[in-house]
Amino acid sequence: MEVNFNEIQKKLQGKIFEVITEEADKLQIETYIIGGYVRDIILHRPSEDIDVVCLGSGIQLARAVAGNLGRNARLFIFKNFGTAQVQYKGAEIEFVGARKESYNRDSRKPVVEDGTLEDDMQRRDFTINALAIRINREHFGELIDPFNGLQDMEDLLIRTPLDPDITFSDDPLRMFRAVRFASQLGFFIKPETFEAIERNKNRIEILSKERIADELNKIILSPCPSVGFDLLDKTGLLEMILPELTALKGVETKEGVGHKDNFSHTLKVLDNLARTSDNLWLRWAALFHDIGKPGSKRFDPKTGWTFHAHEFLGMKMLRGIFQRLRFPLNDKLKYIEKLVILHMRPIVLSDDEVTDSAVRRLLFEAGNDVDDLMLLCEADITSKNPEKVRRFLANFRLVRSKLKEIEEKDRIRNFQPPIDGLQIMAIFNLPPGRMVGELKTALKDAILDGVVPNEYCAVYDFLVKTAGEKGLVPRTKI
Repeated sequence: MEVNFNEIQKKLQGKIFEVITEEADKLQIETYIIGGYVRDIILHRPSEDIDVVCLGSGIQLARAVAGNLGRNARLFIFKNFGTAQVQYKGAEIEFVGARKESYNRDSRKPVVEDGTLEDDMQRRDFTINALAIRINREHFGELIDPFNGLQDMEDLLIRTPLDPDITFSDDPLRMFRAVRFASQLGFFIKPETFEAIERNKNRIEILSKERIADELNKIILSPCPSVGFDLLDKTGLLEMILPELTALKGVETKEGVGHKDNFSHTLKVLDNLARTSDNLWLRWAALFHDIGKPGSKRFDPKTGWTFHAHEFLGMKMLRGIFQRLRFPLNDKLKYIEKLVILHMRPIVLSDDEVTDSAVRRLLFEAGNDVDDLMLLCEADITSKNPEKVRRFLANFRLVRSKLKEIEEKDRIRNFQPPIDGLQIMAIFNLPPGRMVGELKTALKDAILDGVVPNEYCAVYDFLVKTAGEKGLVPRTKI
């Protein structure tokens, strides 16, 4: 790969690098920018995180750099790890002395001791990350590439500097990182490296779920996330962490009738959505939207394959997945549950005449997430029939238009009826109980069905009439 050294030196201009160079020279410490920041300079990718390795004390150098940068710099020291971090105007600079590592089989935490620059570069996960640039004034901008990482960039190749079996066994998180870099950069994993992932996949048992989830989030946020999940599947890692997805694989045929491969469909939906949204949790909703299909699959000789209520079953499966991956069990889970259980609704509306009542109910149930729901449903159109795709998209445009029209007219999104349960109890002198719930439901349905407008007087009159049919007489008007 042709490297423009003038461009490298240009990228290393600015206050941060000037100060690192100045302080490293004062301390007479040989210092390098290393790893992903160097890779991204060469690949013309943005990067805010800077890794600095020096042949001396990284903590000492970090102290000096932070002191020089002044009050805008924040210094964090991690004595147990022999590292330090300086945060400065949005950038994070990690400082560490060159080291070599050895691993215990039961842990991915290495035993660390001082080492040479060569030792430090050997411990890097992949050749494209085993690159360093000298930052001292003498030899400033000199590129160190001991494992031909530049050539691997030219060849779009992910491989380990040393024996991949040792690399992945020592730190199995690197297997997820290999997939992640392939997905983010559009690179290929070298066959020998790929086979080593297959051989060592069981080593992920020593990883924390949080570290795995962090890598999965980075994979799903990549430009073409299907690449990453397809690689996870081919290496056998996906079956170990998300068997609900691998259960989608395969096509079954009965009486000459087959159904589509729902795993391939799901990855296509994910890629479709990735082109319209970088919302992390919306992308997870796309990946999970059909996970209820294997458990709901049925064959009827008259109608063929069906997946009735798969959206409900899929929604019920989500909490267990979130618990297993240590995902947040808060509004993020509720958000995805909502999108999964509702994802068929706009599709049904697009098949039938779009009634105001149906649109009101969709607005009410989806609330502020209705726009994300529509993005998911549009991504869910994966037919290879151009006419069918055109028809669905046209109908979705009609649904969107109706959603906007009804929202402006009836203010249904996240609405609450103008008369609540406490008011119903006061009006009819009722205790809490079933009757109050029935009247509340009747009010809500009347508004959603367009029987009455979402206004107090009209709702009150409807309430009195409905309650009167049940033998209730208002005590007072509130």
